[in-house]
Amino acid sequence: MSTSQQEYIGVDSNGFDATGYHSIEIYGAREHNLKDIDLQLPRNQLVVITGISGSGKSSLAFDTIYAEGQRRYMESFSAYARSFIGNMERPDVDKINGLSPVISIEQKTTSRNPRSTVGTTTEVYDFLRLLYARAGTAYSYLTGNKMVRQTEKQIIDHIAREFEGNALTLLAPVVKGRKGHYRELFVQIRKMGFTRVCIDGEITELSPKMQVDRYKIHDIEIVIDRLMVSSQDLGRLADSVKTAMHHGKGVIIALDSQGQTNHFSKFLMDPATGLSYDEPAPNLFSFNSPYGACPTCKGMGTFAKITRESVIPDPSLSISRGGIAPMGEYRDIWIFKKLNSLLKRHGANITTPIKDLPEDVLQLILYGDSVPVAVDSVKYPGKQWHTKFEGIISFLEKHKDSGSDKIQKWVQEFTQVSNCPECHGARLKKESLFFKIDEKNIAELAELDILQLAEWMDGLENRLEERQQLIATEILKELRKRVTFLANVGLGYLHLNRPLRSLSGGESQRIRLATQIGTQLVGVLYILDEPSIGLHQRDNQRLIQALKDLRDLGNTVLVVEHDKEMMLNADHIVDIGPGAGRHGGTIVAQGSPQKFLAQQSPTADYLTGVAKIPVPGVRRSGNNTYVKLTGASGHNLQQVNLQLPLGKMICITGVSGSGKSSLVHDTLIPILKQKLYKSKKEPLPYKSISGTSNLDKVIEVDQSPIGRTPRSNPATYTGVFTDIRSLYSNLPEAKIRGYKPGRFSFNVKGGRCETCRGGGMKLIEMDFLPDVLVPCETCKGKRYNRETLEVRFKGKSISDVLDMTVEEAVTFFEHQPKILRKISTLNEVGLGYITLGQHATTLSGGEAQRVKLSSELSKRDTGRTLYVLDEPTTGLHFQDVKNLLLLLNKLVNKGNTVLIIEHNMDIIKTVDHIVDLGPEGGNEGGRIMCTGSPEDIAGNTKSYTGQFLKQELEDV
Repeated sequence: MSTSQQEYIGVDSNGFDATGYHSIEIYGAREHNLKDIDLQLPRNQLVVITGISGSGKSSLAFDTIYAEGQRRYMESFSAYARSFIGNMERPDVDKINGLSPVISIEQKTTSRNPRSTVGTTTEVYDFLRLLYARAGTAYSYLTGNKMVRQTEKQIIDHIAREFEGNALTLLAPVVKGRKGHYRELFVQIRKMGFTRVCIDGEITELSPKMQVDRYKIHDIEIVIDRLMVSSQDLGRLADSVKTAMHHGKGVIIALDSQGQTNHFSKFLMDPATGLSYDEPAPNLFSFNSPYGACPTCKGMGTFAKITRESVIPDPSLSISRGGIAPMGEYRDIWIFKKLNSLLKRHGANITTPIKDLPEDVLQLILYGDSVPVAVDSVKYPGKQWHTKFEGIISFLEKHKDSGSDKIQKWVQEFTQVSNCPECHGARLKKESLFFKIDEKNIAELAELDILQLAEWMDGLENRLEERQQLIATEILKELRKRVTFLANVGLGYLHLNRPLRSLSGGESQRIRLATQIGTQLVGVLYILDEPSIGLHQRDNQRLIQALKDLRDLGNTVLVVEHDKEMMLNADHIVDIGPGAGRHGGTIVAQGSPQKFLAQQSPTADYLTGVAKIPVPGVRRSGNNTYVKLTGASGHNLQQVNLQLPLGKMICITGVSGSGKSSLVHDTLIPILKQKLYKSKKEPLPYKSISGTSNLDKVIEVDQSPIGRTPRSNPATYTGVFTDIRSLYSNLPEAKIRGYKPGRFSFNVKGGRCETCRGGGMKLIEMDFLPDVLVPCETCKGKRYNRETLEVRFKGKSISDVLDMTVEEAVTFFEHQPKILRKISTLNEVGLGYITLGQHATTLSGGEAQRVKLSSELSKRDTGRTLYVLDEPTTGLHFQDVKNLLLLLNKLVNKGNTVLIIEHNMDIIKTVDHIVDLGPEGGNEGGRIMCTGSPEDIAGNTKSYTGQFLKQELEDV
């Protein structure tokens, strides 16, 4: 680091900075599985923390260092402020020295708000709004004419010049296109001293109790003056124009002797029609503001509507045979009895085909009836219940947004999303879309990707008017900076209007990274969680350079990462291990990359080639059956024809944004689910598909979290806890006491401890001290009441089972096949160290995804199952990848097909078949570059994946 750089970031000649320390010193870290570790991390360096998944990397980086930084920040607030925002608990560490302000950039912080887009999050859209508000040119949405604004003097000069010697009537508009009788308005106009008004083009004398038809739309103007225009006497004209401008709120109409109207305004106005716009402000271009949002869709751009077609997919069926999809086939339940009574009243019944029902009866079924329906009581024979029928679509609409997560997910199956008919997906109101710069409105720019936006801005100043250039220069400078940062972290393919919730964890993290680089902060500790997720090897070097730029500004960058290239480019590496969970939590190796490689540790062995993930000697030939998809053209896909050989492990590769998710998740999977499960989700456009009869099951494992509350845990998610509760309810002691499976649930009343409501912990509010979680004094953290805990299996209560690690549970339930199958899969994906009852919120991203994966893998395969995995190596160490491959190979060896979207070369080099998309991301991608075995792809010089794969295969 140069002397000038040192002075700039506050570092003295001895390497000490403003904190007084040249390193971050951590003493006695014991959070989660950390074993009282002491560690020194160099400041203002790029530091990588690595290790086997579950070894304690996140516990050190996020739960110790970041948590302490956050706590110190909160402590800087006044006691009064802290009483409102609460305090943070101190992490379990003796001391941390040299800690500067901390910013965490995690994967889990992606906004789920549909209004958050790439543009709004990166501030690019905010600068575009400012640009359009200050430098945009307005056009009339009625005629397409350029809007003009005039001063009072300009209006007077124009009238004097154009109407010299002509009779003119000056009008002040007070009502434009509204209904009402306007009796009070006419009284008010008379009181102001005016005697005439113009109503819908007709000049009328004001009279007492005057009013117009309240149900018709009216235009009303006050007649201000009738005069002969003369350049010799402009005094009267000037006074009348001033009065008209006052009463017309800046707008006046001049009516000539031929009855032609001429509009004038000091605001933006179309001279031909009189259409005027308010002065543009940045919020006029915001779809999150009522001033700019389309009034029809409220700025969403789409409508989610429950349609008759989605509720009644086959009208030839009767209601009893499942003609109404949300109800299914006939069961002896209340809703069917109610419907039958309703139909009998109209001369039909539930066995009548729906297509034969009259339209008015169908309307009652779908939207409800205000007349109560009589239903015979089962409990009280001879008695009838009289209740109103709500209607199927009305019921679904009510629960679309207000029901539980499970109900909302169910309702979504009958919901069809379509573009808003008013704004056609642009999200803004009409006026906003008719402000243009270089012939483009702001919605058209939002549809561009980052690289296209950079191209549009290139030389933009030369295409602007002089006034626009003066205004736009500084705004464009800020825009270019942010667009460059986004391109540098490999996100040039993202469109500005892409919803943030549709991004992968790695993409959203890199967006926040680009935003942080743009802030140009100095002296900050940044902590990142696997930023290379979802990034192709080609773009990896750009990400590493972005992190180095952040470091060179004078910041410390701490990265939790498994990527080989990232580690070798770091200034310092820390390896935590040697195992996972209770077998980890210690520092096994650390130092600069050169020193680190000379040490013996699980990670160093893979980096030096001592340990390897082997390439199979022979690739599988498959079962000679195929799924063939033709003409996929959704998003950026360009008429893609995909052929998947079944009975193989297949990998879909390509640079970020090349169309992998569009092809697999948005086209192929929805088609297969429609064919196999009659799913309602619509795939992206395609021409045809064949070979689906060769599959009978599709299992999709995506990157969404397994739960958002501490009550969700691996046992409940995988469903094994249901089997464990059934086992306990069938024990002799439970049967004697009459306990059912619900007795052993900690979420419902009966068996749980009511003091802590099955949580096991109680939150104690300490006012000015941090809130403390303490074990419940009644159940001592066991979650259940005394009676429930008295039921034991092999000497263990249900609470003891939740505290077992997966490894211990495999031995404990070895003679319970149903339970063992699910727990063994958790163990096989490398999660033997987590406990069955571990809170879902404490699981890392990689752990949560593997819990999901194990849940799907534990289900019985048919030999004709297609497993679809999206970047399963997220959060996995080299050793964990090796274990995962063993598991996936078992599935393929049984005749199943495994389809993986992946960038990790260790996975790509071991699969049987590769489909490589490209060549670039966004509009430059969406084509299949090459297909075949890894050796075939490595020989293709046009494929970026092939270039890196060739190097990987040569190193083997």
